[in-house]
Amino acid sequence: MRRTTFGITPDLRADVADAGGALAWLEQQFDPESIDDGTCSGALAAWPFATTDPQVNHATMGAGNATSMEDLVRATLARQIWSRRQLFEVMVDFWSNHLNITCPSGTVWATKAWDDIHVVRANALGRFEDMLQASVTSPAMLLYLNNAQSRGDAVNENYARELLELHTVGLGAGYQHRDIVNAARALSGLSVWDRSDKAAALSLGTFRYRAEWHYVGPVSVLGWSHPNGDAAGGVEVARSLIAYLARHPSTAERIARKLAVRFVRDHPSAALVRRLARVYLDSDTEIVPVLRALFTSDEFANAVGAKVRRPAEVVIAGWRALGAQPIPGWLNRNNAVAQLRWTLSEMGNAPLGWPLPDGYPDVAAAWKGAGLTLTAWNAHLTAATHRLNNGVLWPDLATHLLDGAVPTSWDGLVDTLTARLLPGQRVSPAHRAAFLAFLADAAGAADPGALRPQDLKALLPVLVALVLDSPYWSVR
Repeated sequence: MRRTTFGITPDLRADVADAGGALAWLEQQFDPESIDDGTCSGALAAWPFATTDPQVNHATMGAGNATSMEDLVRATLARQIWSRRQLFEVMVDFWSNHLNITCPSGTVWATKAWDDIHVVRANALGRFEDMLQASVTSPAMLLYLNNAQSRGDAVNENYARELLELHTVGLGAGYQHRDIVNAARALSGLSVWDRSDKAAALSLGTFRYRAEWHYVGPVSVLGWSHPNGDAAGGVEVARSLIAYLARHPSTAERIARKLAVRFVRDHPSAALVRRLARVYLDSDTEIVPVLRALFTSDEFANAVGAKVRRPAEVVIAGWRALGAQPIPGWLNRNNAVAQLRWTLSEMGNAPLGWPLPDGYPDVAAAWKGAGLTLTAWNAHLTAATHRLNNGVLWPDLATHLLDGAVPTSWDGLVDTLTARLLPGQRVSPAHRAAFLAFLADAAGAADPGALRPQDLKALLPVLVALVLDSPYWSVR
């Protein structure tokens, strides 16, 4: 549950039990449309421009307006907190990083929301080739990586380079600069510029093929070749290249390795990567068979706690564990979720916000630092004390985390709370003693004795935050 969701909740544990166990629950998650997600859907009404088409954004906003991008970031965060389609949201996050388009960023102010729906969400549990084919004609991607302005007589190599290095085969495939140039030539003419506009102004954010900008002549990339003799067929040339790259063995290995890094450990075994790559190729780039093979592998079973959560996951999991719920009708654009979004920005890990094309790193070494730790600790205390409550309802901590059965001793409180917040983990005797020593000090006594109601009210939020601050909370 920790590795396939953004954090365990009582409802999530009930869903897994009702499904008949983890594997049966995963099969349900592979079909997200079959899962009722009404609570989350109601919350998303606070950010209406998270799903609007570029034409609407152009018609209602001034050029460069960030409203749609900001709505998308906040809606993405809300989905991660409240959606019952948790594996789907984890995979949306995975693919949004793989095909990263920094959001907010000036070039995609009108188009990133469209990309989120029609490229990533439409294919997150489908075929990778379909996702890549959608991406190659995505206005946001064409603008972000400069292909929208690429002409055959002066190709822009940026998108072609990232297509090979990041989106498909990777540096280890052994391609040369001439492969990048030929890929750029094959992609030339894929644009968003309206041919009827003499000033070459931006179209309404829809894909345009400019045949007169397409390079004509033979092209070859890593064993793929095409005569490319007719400018009118430039889109078909690009799609042929994409189909080839999506099925390339190096792409299969790259996707397999990234999935293994996400769900197993920072340095997965070569054997696991090979097996997953073979499933990817045998399944015609379908993602679900790869995930099914990964989640039933011995390597996955033997890697519990081997992955460290990224900063946003640490904080989001806290919101989920503490039972934060949206209040329909009370949510507004600048609610508690919006405030959380800025906290995650301070941590360098807001949804969709990585500033480079390679997406957020997903290894522990990338997320070290006292500043990150301190910001996370402050965020945990803010959540445990219910300070962010604009549009969000926080349940009573004792009722939610102790099931109404209040322990009569400090020992009992620590044991009950850690069991509830850290399921499947054993707190070491030394760490348990540290929790108790903290409580004794906070209560102003060397031996606080029996747990008094007033002490519980005062110290439970702080103890909850301390558990969330612990190393146990930092692992997936």
